Amino acid sequence: MKLVGDNIKKLRKEKNMTQDQLAESLNVTRQAVSNWERNQTQPDLETLEQIAKVFDVSTEKVIYGKSQGKWSITIGPAQTSSAGIGFGAALAMIISYTHWQSIGWAILHGMLNWVYVLYYIIKY
Repeated sequence: MKLVGDNIKKLRKEKNMTQDQLAESLNVTRQAVSNWERNQTQPDLETLEQIAKVFDVSTEKVIYGKSQGKWSITIGPAQTSSAGIGFGAALAMIISYTHWQSIGWAILHGMLNWVYVLYYIIKY
């Protein structure tokens, strides 16, 4: 699995940008960009959205390296819910990791997201 930093570096190189240029467009330091690309730190959610805008790609592409797409779950005879469930789990994990700096909490919150999805499917 590619890490977010690897994806940022790949996108930056595809646009022929330097770390300084990317940092300037995001109003961060070059060291911050370097730390992301070396997978030492992770950008916050707002910065992930800004990065996606700078590279003119989806936030999913910044996180996963490719667009994951959406898939449908049929809930009842005429009810269909379309959602990026995997994307939601990934966001829950990223938010948790950036807040608590613990991979254990991140995994727990990702799993709790799936519990909620199953609850929603069963209830509706």
